Order: sequence, then C-alpha cells, then structure tokens
Amino acid sequence: MRKITIVFLGFFIAISRIYADEGMWLLPLVQKLNIDTMHSLGLKLNAEDIYSINHSSLKDAIVIFDQGCTGEIVSHEGLLLTNHHCGYDAIQAHSSMEHNYLEDGFWAKTHEEELPNKGLKVTFLVRVEDVTDAMLQSVPDTLNEFLRTVKIEVISDSLSNEAIKGTHFNAEVYPMFGGNRYFLFVYEVFSDVRFVGAPPSSIGKFGYDTDNWMWPRHTGDFSVFRVYTGPNGEPAEYSKDNIPLKPRHSLPVSLKPKNIDDYTMILGYPGSTDRYMTSYEIDELMRISNPNRIKIRGLRLEILMKDMRAEEQVNIKYASKYSVSSNYWKYSIGQNQGLKRLALMQQKQAQEAEFISWVKADPQREKKYGNALELIKNAVQQRAIHQHTLEYTYECFFNATEIIAFANKAVGLYATIKQDPGNQSLIDSLALLLKYNYEEFYKDYNAATDMKVIPAILELYKNNVPDNYLPGIYTLINQKFKGDYTLYTNNMFERSIFTNKQRFNTFIQKPSAKVLEKDPAFQAAIAAMETYRKSYFATTANNSNFDKGHRLYIAGLLEMHPDKVYYPDANFTMRLTYGTVQDYFARDAVHYAYATTLKGVMEKEDPDNWEFVVPQKLKDMYASKDFGIYGANNEMPVCFLTNNDITGGNSGSPVIDDSGNLIGLAFDGNWEAMSSDIAFEPKLQRCICVDIRYVLFIMDKFAGASHLVKEMEIIR
Repeated sequence: MRKITIVFLGFFIAISRIYADEGMWLLPLVQKLNIDTMHSLGLKLNAEDIYSINHSSLKDAIVIFDQGCTGEIVSHEGLLLTNHHCGYDAIQAHSSMEHNYLEDGFWAKTHEEELPNKGLKVTFLVRVEDVTDAMLQSVPDTLNEFLRTVKIEVISDSLSNEAIKGTHFNAEVYPMFGGNRYFLFVYEVFSDVRFVGAPPSSIGKFGYDTDNWMWPRHTGDFSVFRVYTGPNGEPAEYSKDNIPLKPRHSLPVSLKPKNIDDYTMILGYPGSTDRYMTSYEIDELMRISNPNRIKIRGLRLEILMKDMRAEEQVNIKYASKYSVSSNYWKYSIGQNQGLKRLALMQQKQAQEAEFISWVKADPQREKKYGNALELIKNAVQQRAIHQHTLEYTYECFFNATEIIAFANKAVGLYATIKQDPGNQSLIDSLALLLKYNYEEFYKDYNAATDMKVIPAILELYKNNVPDNYLPGIYTLINQKFKGDYTLYTNNMFERSIFTNKQRFNTFIQKPSAKVLEKDPAFQAAIAAMETYRKSYFATTANNSNFDKGHRLYIAGLLEMHPDKVYYPDANFTMRLTYGTVQDYFARDAVHYAYATTLKGVMEKEDPDNWEFVVPQKLKDMYASKDFGIYGANNEMPVCFLTNNDITGGNSGSPVIDDSGNLIGLAFDGNWEAMSSDIAFEPKLQRCICVDIRYVLFIMDKFAGASHLVKEMEIIR
C-alpha cells in the first residue's frame, strides 16, 4: 500500500478537540489523525486492531449489506447482524399469506432451514489506497471540466483493473473532497447470503412511522443472516454444497452495562453527506428538492396506507415499498425544519463571506479561486426549473406510478426491435428478461392500489409543473378524456399489455414495436422519459460549471484553514466515527436520558394502533421479569444514544466498545438533528442504537433461537 503523501496530510492536521467526535474518517488515516483522541476518550485498541491489511482487524468483520446498509459478522460461522429495516426486503420477499414472516417473525433452527435470497450480496473491504498522485499527475489544471471528467474516468478504470488483476476482487476509485483527492477501494463480494431470522415487525419496527427519527425509541431493529462460500472458501453463487463463511474476524458481543461517557465507535458505510454545501445549494434544497419529495410521496403514502390497512395481502406486498418511501419523506420534513431552526443558511453565508475576503487578499488566490462561488451560484440558479421538473418527473412517473414505471423497462426491447430487427437472439434475450422482471414485479403489485395512485399523481404533476414542461400525454388526456385523469387511468388498465398477464404473455411470445407504440402505459412512460431527458441534459449543462466551482471551493477551504482537520463527505465507503454514550437536551427544559427499557414499550402499547401493538409473549415476559442474563437492575435495556456522527447507509452498523466488542446496532438519527448531513450539531446530534442485550434477549428468550447465541463469543 502506498504511503500517504505529505501534501495529503497537510489537509488533515489538528482540528479543535472540543468536538472531536465529529467526522466520518477514512480507516487508513486513523493512526495519523485520530488515534490519540480516541485513546483519550477511552479506546484500548491500537490503529492496527481497527484497520490492517496484514492481519485480522475490525474492518474484516464489517460488510456492505445489500446495496444500502451495513452489517457485521458475529460468529466464526458467518453469522451476520444488520437492522430489521435493512433485511426488510428479504423478510417481505419470503412472506406469504401462509407464512407471514413480517407479522410472525422467522427463525431457522438449522442451516438447512436458512432461506436463500437471490440478488442479495455482502461486500467486505480488502484494502484502501491513496491514489491521488496517480490520478492527477496527468490531469492539468487548464483542462476544461468535461475533458477532465473523461480523463479521470479513464485513469480510474485503469487503476481499478490493475489493482484486481489475477484476483476475484472488485475495485473502484472514489473521489474525495470534490475531486481534489482520490482513493482506491478493493472489495470481495459474496452472493450466497441466507435469511436466518428476524423478530415480528411488532418488535423489529415497533413505532413504525410515528417513532421513525424520534427519541425515545423502543424498536428491536435487527435481523439475522448468514454468509456462505464455495467449498474452497471463496465467493460462490448459491448452492446446497456451499459452506458457512470462515471470516477473518468476527465481533465478540458484550453484555456489560452502558453508562454516560463510555467510549463508542461505529464502523460502516455512510451513504452521503454534503458538509461542504453552499448557501445556494441549501436554498435549492429547502425550496425545491425537499418540498417536492414531501408533497409527492406524502400523497402516494396516504393512498397506500389506506389499502394496506384494509387488506393483509396488500400490506404484505407494499410493506417494504412503503417503508423505503416514507423514510425519506419524513426525513425531508425534518431536514427542512432543522435547517431553519439552526439557521444553517446564515452560517454558510458567513463562511462564504470569509472565503471571498480571503481570496481577494491575494492575487494568486484570486486567480485560482476567484470564480468558485460564482460558478456554483450561477449553476444552481440556471438549473432551478429543470431541477424541479426532473425531480417531479422521476418521483411521479418512475417511482409513484408503478405500471408506468414498469412499462419503461420495455424501452430497451422496443429500441432493439426498431433499430436492429434482424438480431433475433438479442430480441429474445430482452423479451425473456422483461418477462422475468414482470413476474418479479407482479409478486408485490396491486393494480387496484395503483389505479388510485395514478390519477392523483397525474393531477398533482399538472398543478405543480409549468405547462411548457408537461409530458405529451397531457395533451391526450385533455383532448380524448377531457382532463379526467380517472377515465384516462381506467382506459390504460383496460388496454395495456402490462396490466393483464395474458396480454403480456401473448406479447412476449412475439414482441412487436407496433404493440408497444399503441400501449397507453408505454406511451406514458416514453412521454415522461422524454421530459426527464430534456430536464436532465439541461441540468447537466450547468453541472459542469457547478462541479468545477465545487472542486475549487473545497480546495480553497482546505487551504484557508490549514490548522484544521477536514474529513471527506460520506460516499458509501467504509468510515469510522468515534464518540461516547450521551444524553441530550432537545430544547429548553426538555432532557432526554441516554437509554430506554422494555418498560417504555409497555407504556407505548396501544392495541388499537397497529404501530404500537405488543406481542402477548413479550408482555408476559415483562410481567414476570424473565430477562435471563440480558437484563440489568430488574429492567430489560432496549435502546441507547451515542454522539457518533452517522448518516443513511450506517443502518445496521456495529456500535463497538473500547475493547472492540459489539454493544449495539446503529439504526437511526434523532429528529432535532435532521440537518446533520449538511452540518454536524454536537449538542443535538445523536445516533440511536438498539442495545445488543435486547437483540440477544429477543433472539434467545423470546424466539427460542438460543443456538444462534451459542455461536457468538459472549463477554459478560
């Protein structure tokens, strides 16, 4: 692995240690930048225990779970823990009217009973390498942004391919600090991941939307999987002959009590932060992006929930869809409130004024950074209407209206029939793929619900997007259906091949461009895609200038304050965050303790509210105080708080103590700090974690899956 250059370390000297727990840190730099502070907070490990490419370390127990969460290995047999909401897709996919694992939970008693999951993968980090010099040495500053991007991609591909030559690994180069630094990440991907167990949703999602992003929390947000390998120990597709993974490292599990100021660290894959965002972007976020998401998703979620509560089968089909959509619907509401409350716009404006003064004080800086903010400002202003239309088109036509979104999947087949009609083998392959996707789509689709969503969404789009940006189908709706969106929707479902399995199968046997051209769902998809493309390319024209301004602005900030440690924004690469167990004061006279117990579950119980139903067995165990070795002081711990700096993607991340033991799973942030992706607020920002003692209590005492606990190394 390359040594870190002196220039690079210049970006990371000593930050003010008052809020040392802020930051999502790159693991190879922990020894240089963080270890002393971590030791001062109580850490007993050294940097090599956390990240090493030569021997087993904590990073070897941490995985990317699926495509957007984190998980951790907790046994020498490849047993993996993650959040219930991270495993929700798999739980839902295996559920049926006969076996409703969402409602009843599931626990495999043997390896043979563990359920395979097509397409589910976990990814281990092999190593990280600073490749900034190799990336930028042949990229002159005079290169325009488009050519710079092309050249960067070529070099990135070359370095990635070279890094994994002769191996089964994957590799990717990630830009950091707006493209001022680059790191190569090498991964090992395992594709045989089996569902082992999960509590019922009344435990795993207790509180549902009402408690989402809130504290105090009482949710047992965990699920259990197992990673398998081929007989040779290497990644392999699912096979009955595969064996449980023998990991390089698994996390011991500690049942020790937690107290305020106890050291905690979290390793995981935070998805995205924008800590270097300017005031212009915050304005765009607050006026366009968040209101759009709130309005569109809120309308659809209301319709979905009515149907889900009315019929169990619809609830099973839409549980995961609803959960995914509602999560960032509520997040957008909270983020806008937080941005206003914390006056982040004004804070950013003050930072930008300081930057401008610093730049103007030196002719060389003026030449290099003088137009950075102006580039960002102009790009954001010029793309505003296109960004608004882009977001509305995506959310409405390719997210909310399911049958139109699915019809869009036929575009590739249609284009091939039109442009290469003699290529029958390709046409057959695309038709077969579409058929497979259709079968998967219909497993979790309810036409009656979609028929309610579509008219409402079409009307919402019409009322919020300027007429000159409307897709062409609105002309048809006005002329043929006199502006009646319900009549238009009914006609679509009566005629479309995508709304009738028999019509669809007839089409697949002999795919025809003419059939698609006459299909109302396909027509809607094509019209929406045309609008989307126009808006996308219009924003892209401005984004080139934005990217240049963003890169120069961040480079200038780093140079302006050389005495600070700067960490790169999260980009779904492995990061470490360290802190302590902490309570907090939410507002005047409102103090929140740092831990919750099963008592709070019973206090929240409401048998008439589906979000707060408590299983009878759990109530009986609480009444008898039957907590086994997992209770403390005659109570059953459930959740706790830390001041670790996390974001989306950290869901399922291990919360680790001063000795490297697992003490909980991170699963949420708190409502008072919803603006945390843009600015860390140390007094308010908290990470909500499910206590590992509650996880094991539910697994062992409630579910009777003690065989899984026996696999783990338990520290008492």
